Amino acid sequence: MAARFTVAVTDDRYGSYTEEKAVLAEIGAELVVNDFKGEDEAIAGLAAADGILVNLFPMNRRVIESLGRCRVLSRYGVGYDNVDVAAATAKGIWVARVPDYSIEDVSDQALALLLACVRGVAYKDRGVRAGRWNMHKEVPTRRIAGRTLGLVGYGAIARCLHRKTSGFGLARVLVYDPYVDAAAVRAAGAEPADLATVLRESDYVSVHVPLGPETRGMIGERQLGLMKPAAILVNTSRGPVVDEKALAAALAARRIAGAGLDVFETEPLDAASPLCRLENVVLSDHAGWYSEESVPELKTKAARNVAAVLSGGKPAYPVNTIQR
Repeated sequence: MAARFTVAVTDDRYGSYTEEKAVLAEIGAELVVNDFKGEDEAIAGLAAADGILVNLFPMNRRVIESLGRCRVLSRYGVGYDNVDVAAATAKGIWVARVPDYSIEDVSDQALALLLACVRGVAYKDRGVRAGRWNMHKEVPTRRIAGRTLGLVGYGAIARCLHRKTSGFGLARVLVYDPYVDAAAVRAAGAEPADLATVLRESDYVSVHVPLGPETRGMIGERQLGLMKPAAILVNTSRGPVVDEKALAAALAARRIAGAGLDVFETEPLDAASPLCRLENVVLSDHAGWYSEESVPELKTKAARNVAAVLSGGKPAYPVNTIQR
């Protein structure tokens, strides 16, 4: 029996697609897994797709405008900066995402990076392996209790991190998020503030904003210059939110004490990056999203977005609005 629909995967990062196939089988859809290396290959390979599951492949205007049958693009993840939403909307194609699959995991990663920076864990690990001891004088460590945490963005992940740090004895939690009502921030036990105040008064700053025109480069040289010399910056959102060159310079000059980074302007991070030569930064490989629990949840929900549209409805997590 012929499949009712064809659903294509643009880039094969998982190897196994048990969850997607189970969801799509319910609507009689066939899953075709691709690993496109360029636009022309994608244009040819997506011509017959009724729905598309997108990972990191750039779904730009040229690719989207070439689509002949597609009704929905579902991104594996929270962000969707690799999808031209305006082009999809003009084409009448839903764009969807999965904003809630890794809330616990990314907040865990942010907390892990923060604690590693505060306690100098990575630096001391390297030192012990090299036969060194008593490194506390090289890495001054201050207790967390009584300090101020600043959250740039106050969506689900930032709120989860706030909850996880509630037992640390922090004196204050400052929040910058112009899209969240100040009363809601206060009700959660934090203080609303503008970005400059958060950067100036926080001992630890954790960044949790999506990448877009408003947020690209929002933490640059001027903003880093507002931070305390003993402050720590953590970024688990998107790399281009922070000006990497300005951050590396601030860390090298000890204008801020440290940083914990899971995301970068270009990924994978080039081994020649100045960040790789600095001792006061902890680096991770954009792994905050990952846990053994988060992956099947992500795959299932991404497929459900597609199934919902192909069944005549709308995705559970739409990015745009399509009028039918």
